[in-house]
Amino acid sequence: MITIPVWAMIVIIVVLCVLVAIAGWAAGMASRLNRLHIRTDSARVNLEGALRARAAAVYALQPSAGAEVAAAGRLPLRATDMGARSAAENKLLAALDPAVLSHPAVVETSTRVDLAARFYNDAVADTLAVRTRPAVRGLRLAGRAPLPEFYEAMQAGDVI
Repeated sequence: MITIPVWAMIVIIVVLCVLVAIAGWAAGMASRLNRLHIRTDSARVNLEGALRARAAAVYALQPSAGAEVAAAGRLPLRATDMGARSAAENKLLAALDPAVLSHPAVVETSTRVDLAARFYNDAVADTLAVRTRPAVRGLRLAGRAPLPEFYEAMQAGDVI
């Protein structure tokens, strides 16, 4: 009969408890990251909808800006390439007449864009805060999800 010393049995139980605790933490953190990525994706979709609504209002009020509206609309709003769309939106806002920028429809849609951008940037900040932890990176808990970028564009009030 094989006998295991008591101290060895205690060590084995402690090691197993530690491994179970680490596995539970990793599963919880992976679930949290999944929810944060879903939140970021949802905020990005809302931001894109707000940008489209503003583009429609701008085009209705200033049809001569159709080229800038079309250029901004053609660029997809991706988590990994926010700079291209931001630049196109900045170019669109810079091309607008001050009367169009102060029109109530454009002010309202621009306010919605600003709010959607804040929600998106908050979601990105929360996601990056978790993803940049060494344990999360070491265990690759984010999987293959792309690292989101902040949306940085001018606000309509900055142009006036």
